[in-house]
Amino acid sequence: MLKIKTLVKICGITTIEQAIKVAELGTNAIGIISVNESPRYISLEKKKEIFKILKDLYPNIERVSVVKNRPINSIVRSLLSESNETVIQLHGDEDIEYCQKLKQQIPNVCLWKAFRIKNKKDIKKIKPFENFLDGILLDSWNNETYGGSGKRIEQKYLEDISFSKPWWIAGGVSIEWIDEILKKIKPNGIDISSSIEISPGIKDLEKTRQIIREIKK
Repeated sequence: MLKIKTLVKICGITTIEQAIKVAELGTNAIGIISVNESPRYISLEKKKEIFKILKDLYPNIERVSVVKNRPINSIVRSLLSESNETVIQLHGDEDIEYCQKLKQQIPNVCLWKAFRIKNKKDIKKIKPFENFLDGILLDSWNNETYGGSGKRIEQKYLEDISFSKPWWIAGGVSIEWIDEILKKIKPNGIDISSSIEISPGIKDLEKTRQIIREIKK
């Protein structure tokens, strides 16, 4: 039986140097935060620069721009200005109508959406979105922030779930949890940020290497 590899996304990259080094370690996707209030936020110009270098050096790595509750025309304008994203990841309160309209306007760019999970009912609410998304990301619920909190989703909500689109787990993913994730939860991909950081937006490259190796071994 063919074993499907679990994909890895390293999110919250803020410098060119770290983007290149993380790419060298074998990640499948690199995320940049375009949400102003995030401590990992970087400017549009800096994001363009990082994604351009990744496109030239590592064209097979997904370049993910994380946005939250932005007007659709703002996202479309940004994509038209050679920003080099391959994925737009919605990380706010965007509804089904929003996802449908945005997908219609950016058919050649993948659209992922993060859902913050507080209970089992939140998993069921995702199903209607599937027709308008290319990927689903499950993150932990937190009253104070929409992501990057380092808190885990309760594992009992994650076992025996399936979607028609590839899905990623995020929220407090540390190397100690990887074995259980791979054996019991079995997502298509794992999204990692705060657990491998020295400070917000600055990754500990040795921790990053170890966690990517643990997932891919």
